[in-house]
Amino acid sequence: MENFIKSNDLKRRVLVVDDELINREILGNILATTYEVVYAEDGAHALELLKDRNVRYSLILLDLLMPNMDGFEFLTMCKSDERLKSVPVIVMTSEKDAEVKSIKMGAADFITKPYDMPEVILARVERIIELSENTSIIKHAEKDTLTGLYSKDFFFEYIRQIEAYDPNKSTDAIVINVEHFHLINEIYGRGEGDSVLIQIADLILETLKSIHGIACRTDADTFYVYSRHTNNPEEIINQISADLTRAFKDHPIRIRAGVYENVDKDVIPENRYDRAKMACDRIRDDYTHMVSYYNKELHEKSIYFEKLIHDIDSAIENKDFVVYFQPKYGIQQGRYKLRSAEALIRWKHPEMGMISPGDFIPLFESNGLIQKVDNYVWCEAARTIKQWKDKYNITVPVSVNVSRIDIYDPNLENNLINILDSNGLTPNEYMLEITESAYSDNADRLIEVINNMRAKGFKIEMDDFGSGYSSLNMLTTIPIDVLKMDMKFVKNMLNDSKSLKLVTLVMDIAKFLNVPVVAEGVESKEQLDTLHEMGCEIIQGFYFSRPVPAEEFEAFIQKEVELRKEEA
Repeated sequence: MENFIKSNDLKRRVLVVDDELINREILGNILATTYEVVYAEDGAHALELLKDRNVRYSLILLDLLMPNMDGFEFLTMCKSDERLKSVPVIVMTSEKDAEVKSIKMGAADFITKPYDMPEVILARVERIIELSENTSIIKHAEKDTLTGLYSKDFFFEYIRQIEAYDPNKSTDAIVINVEHFHLINEIYGRGEGDSVLIQIADLILETLKSIHGIACRTDADTFYVYSRHTNNPEEIINQISADLTRAFKDHPIRIRAGVYENVDKDVIPENRYDRAKMACDRIRDDYTHMVSYYNKELHEKSIYFEKLIHDIDSAIENKDFVVYFQPKYGIQQGRYKLRSAEALIRWKHPEMGMISPGDFIPLFESNGLIQKVDNYVWCEAARTIKQWKDKYNITVPVSVNVSRIDIYDPNLENNLINILDSNGLTPNEYMLEITESAYSDNADRLIEVINNMRAKGFKIEMDDFGSGYSSLNMLTTIPIDVLKMDMKFVKNMLNDSKSLKLVTLVMDIAKFLNVPVVAEGVESKEQLDTLHEMGCEIIQGFYFSRPVPAEEFEAFIQKEVELRKEEA
């Protein structure tokens, strides 16, 4: 800021208040080269000048002994005014007792008369202005303007200062989040959302009186609380929740909290609250729990996930990711015919061994890294199709997953076409699986992508059909080529009449749409026979094979080639 003021030839404004003309002239001569100087003959005159809200003063130099309104009365008036009390005042006096009194009344400094050392006066004026401006900047940055709680940066800095004085005191890190806060803004308006945040902040501040802590607001609807360790933090959260319910009777407000108890002081404050937030996020949409605790298990899990995130690039580079293939068989043509395969990712980690897709796929979906994995699978699947085609003179189409986040990639279509072109394949040899959950995220974009891909010749399979909430409505707007029935229906259909009826319903829908059904998760001959009688065309599951590496899958291709030769 100082460099900006100097480079733009700006001058701060200083008000000199003194009834003696000679004193005003002396101070004016000392200050005028650096500052814009304004003069007042007494306190009353000075107050008149200060009433102008369009004029900002950086400093007041105040004489104490003046007619009409002396310096002490002027100080009293300024310090009782919200706008004026922030303007620093340097008292000009030769009386030691007056110096002490003026400092106690709020003066920032004093200059001794007579003014025989101009360089000292300039240095003191410059120092007080700088201190005042820095204090003002800090004050505005220190607090969240909406709630009055600390800003995040100051919150963490104050924790460091507190613990420098008392490093051995046991403390808790608490993260409080408003569940689905964006819906409050959308349904009731941003003003009501702000009211909720202010109310929560006020309740936290009230709570802090008893637990001796500090708090901040971060990420719009999230609050951090630093407090002495308490034996029952759930009481605090329950009380805040109850007060919110009373304050907002017309619409329910649900909060959830993550608690890292007896924090490890060797962990920096920022990381402590990452841990508490992890615990908080664990119960998102879990209406049976309001508080979750960070523990050793969660800590180990977070380290495990961080390791997976860290190693994703090396896994791609070193081909630690391995694409497995699970066959899909047609069952309505007299014999079981190999129709296609699904590409499924596996991770053979060099240190941790085989890692379950259930661990890394949801993790990478949550942080966007799934795009890297998907692109790897797309490339490996295309390369494998080409190898099989060259080796056996037969095409085994392979379906690959298109994740929800891939739908938002404007280069998705070109990327897939380039992968096919580089392997000499056509779109009808390469199928795309899209889960119906993508429809609820962004229906318009999904429809646009599917129409574009089908126009280029790709076949679209709707994966896990029936597992979401938008299935029937989705089918009226999205053109698809294959329905893949959610395996949960197949698993339970022989033991549960509702599941069997749902399987029948899916088959009826597919017949109405004139598209084939792939039944996933088929494990027994009884399941296969039942699906065959219903008219299901394609089966995928352990009954035929688990997912296997590409080289093992070739046994299915070899058998299919031999059978086709016999039939010929």
